[in-house]
Amino acid sequence: MALYAKAAEILEKVEQHQGTVKTLVYASKFSNIKQLFALVCETRKFSAVLQEIILSSKLLKNTKLKMHLAKVLVYDLLLGQGLKCGGSWKVLLMKQRSRLQAELARMKVRQKVSRNEDLLASSARRSEGDLLPRYVRVNTLKTTVEDAVDYLKREGFSYRGEASTLDELTLKGREFVKDLHLPQLLVFPPKTDFHQHFLYKAGHLILQDKASCLPAFLLDVPPGSHVIDACAAPGNKSSQLAAAMENRGKLFAFDLDAKRLSTMATLLLRAGVTCQHLAHQDFLQVDSQADIYREVDYILLDPSCSGSGMVCLQDPGSSPSTPPEQLEGRLRALASFQLRCLNHSLTFPRLKRVVYSTCSTYRQENEDVISACLQHNHTFRLVDVLPEWPERGLHPVSQCVRASVNKTRTQGFFVAVLERCHPAGHVTPPLQISRLVDERCVSHQGDDITAVPHNKTKKKKKKKKKTAEDDQ
Repeated sequence: MALYAKAAEILEKVEQHQGTVKTLVYASKFSNIKQLFALVCETRKFSAVLQEIILSSKLLKNTKLKMHLAKVLVYDLLLGQGLKCGGSWKVLLMKQRSRLQAELARMKVRQKVSRNEDLLASSARRSEGDLLPRYVRVNTLKTTVEDAVDYLKREGFSYRGEASTLDELTLKGREFVKDLHLPQLLVFPPKTDFHQHFLYKAGHLILQDKASCLPAFLLDVPPGSHVIDACAAPGNKSSQLAAAMENRGKLFAFDLDAKRLSTMATLLLRAGVTCQHLAHQDFLQVDSQADIYREVDYILLDPSCSGSGMVCLQDPGSSPSTPPEQLEGRLRALASFQLRCLNHSLTFPRLKRVVYSTCSTYRQENEDVISACLQHNHTFRLVDVLPEWPERGLHPVSQCVRASVNKTRTQGFFVAVLERCHPAGHVTPPLQISRLVDERCVSHQGDDITAVPHNKTKKKKKKKKKTAEDDQ
C-alpha cells in the first residue's frame, strides 16, 4: 500500500508544480526508487485516459478514493502488471474491476483501437521514452562483454554485431547490438525487460541509459586511481567508475540522503564493488585539503538539476507547464548550487580531470555554469570530447556534448570535461577518448593572463604499482 500512497502523493505535487518527478521520487526515501519512479511516470502518461475511466465508472463515489490515488491504482490494475498491494485498497478495486474493465473496453470501441497505447492523444501516443532503445551496461567486474553476448545468444537473442551508425540502434524482437560509442554497452529494442533476468539480478548487467554512462566513460580513470563521485546516489555511475578502476585504488562517494546511500551500498554490493568509501556528507562540506583526499586526481560531479532531460518528465498531456517566472527562479537557484559544487571540486590539490554532467536541457545549468567556472579558474581548461558525437554544447563551449532523444537516441544530458593546465615543460598523456581544445595552457597571474605552450615531446608515463583496496 505504501507504493501507491507515495505515488499518489508525488503525482499530486508534480501537477501542482511543487517539483519534478525525479526530485520528488528521490526525496521520498522510498525503498524501491525505480519501481516508484516507473509507476508515477506511466500513470502521468495515461492520466487523461485514467481520469475518463474513473469518472465514467463513478469509482470515486463508490470507493471514496481521491483522484490521484485512484489513478495509480487503476493504472496498475488495468494497464500495468496488476495490483501489488493487499489490504483494503485491493479489496475496493477488485470489487470494481469488472466495471473498470468494461469502461476501458467501451473507450477502445469508441476510438476504434485495440491497444492501450492507442488511447493516448496523438501528441503523447509515442512518448519520447518509448522510442529509446533499452541500454544495458555489461559490468566488467563480474563478466566480459563477450561472455555476456554469448549467454544472451544461447537464450535466443539475435546478436547483430557492433553498430556503426545510430540508425543501426533501431531494433526489433530479440535483436541486439554493441553500441558504437561505448564498448561495454549493449543495445536492445525499446521496453525490453531485464528486471527478472538472471544476469541483471546477479549484477552482471546494469540497466543504465547511454547518456548516463557518458560521464564515467569520459572521466577515463585508470586502475588504481583515487576518485570522487561527488553526488553519488543511486550508484550506477559509481559502479561504472569502479569497473574502470578494476576495483583498485579508492572511490570516495558522497550523498546527503542516508536512505539513498543505503540503497546505493546494496547496489554496489550486487555489482561486486569493493573499492568504495561511502560517506553520508554534503560534498560542499568536504575538506579538499584533508590528507585522506591528497591523492584524488579524478572527480565526477553530477549534481542535482531540473531533470528536464528525463523524457518521462516531458509528457505534454500530463500537466500545464511551469510558469516562466517560477522556472527562472528555480533554474537560478540550481545553477548557483551547481557552480559552487564545480568550483569546490577544482580545489582538490592533485586533481587532474573533472567531469561535470546534468540530465538537464537548460543552458543555465549547463553551458552557463561551465563558462562561469572557467572565468574564475584559469588553471583548468575545457577538453574537446568525442569529436564524432552528433550533438555539441551550445556556443561558446561546443567542446562539451549534449544528448537528446532525436539526435543521439538517449535521455537528455549534458557533459563537460575540465582538465588541469600543466606547468610549462610537462607533457599531458594523450587522451584516448578526447582531444585537447588548445595546445596552449592559459595560466592566471594576478590580473595578467599568459599563454604557456605545452612541450609536445611525448614521454612514456611510469606506471605505479598500487595495492587493491578491500574496504566495503
